[in-house]
Amino acid sequence: MKFLSSNILIFALLHSVPGHTMLKALNTAATGMAAQESNVNTISNNIANINTVGFKKRRAEMESLLYETVNDPGARSSNNTVYSVGMQIGSGAKVSAIRKEFTDGSPNITNNPFDLMIKGDGFFGVLLPNQQVVYTRDGSFNVDKTGTLVTKQGYKVMPGIVFPPGTISVNITENGLVEAFQQNVVEPTQVGTVPVYTFINPVGLSAAGQNFYRVTRSSGPASENIAGQNKTGVVLQGSLETSNVSIMTEMTDLIKAQRAYEMNSKVMGVADQMLQAVNNLR
Repeated sequence: MKFLSSNILIFALLHSVPGHTMLKALNTAATGMAAQESNVNTISNNIANINTVGFKKRRAEMESLLYETVNDPGARSSNNTVYSVGMQIGSGAKVSAIRKEFTDGSPNITNNPFDLMIKGDGFFGVLLPNQQVVYTRDGSFNVDKTGTLVTKQGYKVMPGIVFPPGTISVNITENGLVEAFQQNVVEPTQVGTVPVYTFINPVGLSAAGQNFYRVTRSSGPASENIAGQNKTGVVLQGSLETSNVSIMTEMTDLIKAQRAYEMNSKVMGVADQMLQAVNNLR
């Protein structure tokens, strides 16, 4: 008789809510731990790039998973009444997106004439050796042996600025106009304009490493602009844009993610203990 009572109790505990509630709690907590792991990975990447020129912080965004509907709100609870609340059991959470935040970083004045910063919206264009164009906020440029304005990696800055031989100084205006001063020449030579490229949806750009972004169907095509026009940013010479990562914000978010991970692990432990308690009934 005692054995029969234990079986009845086990059945009642496991089936009191459809879906074996304790097993569901284990799976739900596991999704929470996985989501927080991705969150911590994102925070870690932000902190690692706190000194990266032009780096834009990322933010993990989460969404709830599917719900099991036991009683739908508004469904009949009797002949004359309906459920005013209903019962839906969630199955956890997941990271749905990692969003880039394109807020401006602070200027770091270097006084290097080839260091450029965009104050406001926009990107510099860079031509890769395979003729693909990528975009960046990192304006730490230089010139190669031919006098061409290039990135640290030696890639040509769009549209291709070449300084004439004998250039002794360079002036780049806020609208991107590049002027070269040569020996024994009073007036500067205009050698081109550094354009600013914008996108309808910049968060849709794909990060390609080396501080570069690639165009995607989500970002839309690049629009070439003169700096300072069409609500684009202006070009500042002799400055670099620092990362927009705030160490205080990241540390706070890291502590919150750690606590959430710990709580989900505790939920798994409690659910496991409850299952053991049911299993040990004799």
